[in-house]
Amino acid sequence: MFFRPKKNDGVDAKERSLWGDLLSLGFVFPIAIALGYFIGRWIGGKFGHPGAGGLIGLGWGILTAFWELFKVTKRLEKYDNSMNYDTPADGTEKPSEGEKPDGGPADD
Repeated sequence: MFFRPKKNDGVDAKERSLWGDLLSLGFVFPIAIALGYFIGRWIGGKFGHPGAGGLIGLGWGILTAFWELFKVTKRLEKYDNSMNYDTPADGTEKPSEGEKPDGGPADD
């Protein structure tokens, strides 16, 4: 996945963006849940039911956090599928079927 070396040593902006998305999940989860709870409690208080509003807001915050996790996972999967893992890290080609790694025919 991310720890496989690439042919070029340049920095891939897409990979860096994905790392940022993954690291931000640690902030998104508690913030989304807390904001959902407190905003729900505030709105519920306006209608005379702060406890019910807090629970609804909490549920909304949890759904929002997991939705963000889903989006990041989909981006990660799309990026991972676009990578070419057929070439080994040292740049040599993998031996084809029926061929030894040194280039000779396979022993049967």
